Amino acid sequence: MALTKTVIGAINFIAMLLSVPIIGAGIWLATQQDNACVQILQWPIIFFGVIVLIVAVAGFIGAFWRISWLLIVYLIAMLVLIVLLACLVGFIYMVTIRGSGHLEPNRAYLEYHLDDFSGFLRHRVESSFKWDLIRSCLSSSSMCGQLNQSFRMAQDFFNAPISPLQSGCCKPPTLCGYTFVNPTYWIMPINNAADMDCLKWNNDQTQLCYGCDSCKAGLLESLKNQWRKADIVLLLALVALISVYLIACCAFKNAKTEKLFDKYKQGRERQGYV
Repeated sequence: MALTKTVIGAINFIAMLLSVPIIGAGIWLATQQDNACVQILQWPIIFFGVIVLIVAVAGFIGAFWRISWLLIVYLIAMLVLIVLLACLVGFIYMVTIRGSGHLEPNRAYLEYHLDDFSGFLRHRVESSFKWDLIRSCLSSSSMCGQLNQSFRMAQDFFNAPISPLQSGCCKPPTLCGYTFVNPTYWIMPINNAADMDCLKWNNDQTQLCYGCDSCKAGLLESLKNQWRKADIVLLLALVALISVYLIACCAFKNAKTEKLFDKYKQGRERQGYV
């Protein structure tokens, strides 16, 4: 039985280690500029990882000091966390399955349309109140200014694989027909009514296309890409937690069986059968 308890303790220690990539995924999202401006997913993931760590520590303590009731609480709590993590992994996949960039003639970068993304993500940016806060956060960054430092010639800029945020927020949509002066300064065409975003473009460096739907779409594309990377980490952690949990259940069951066998053997000894 002591060996079984040791196995359960080792398994719970592994579960403690598995909380690290979950917390790390949340911290990584929090360090990304666009996620820092939106703040939807990172804190729930960090909180979830901390809860996994606490539950695993409780299971480790229960195994080390042979506290059966604490091990039972651990098994129930970990099962709930595994179910919740599975739901979270599935949810992230479903809300990021839609949305992709569109090629434009003679351009290396992609452009993005807001309607391509899931309703959940669009709802995060469609409210004017929410977008005003996000817009203020994005415009305070240096992502558009970096383009001016990197590209002087139009063709160099057109051939550059710029980020979704830079494509959507720092320049007018290609279909508007603006003439390039530098990456964040464009000459207005005679007819700029091809798209509503064409009317929203402003050469003021604090305005640019931060009010455009293309900027919202670029943000969602960037969020989608980062969320899917985090989802892969969460999926791997989920598979590992399920494996650890199944082994823990088997070990706990064996410990219970050994305990019952020991009681039965002691009873037989007291009765003089052994």
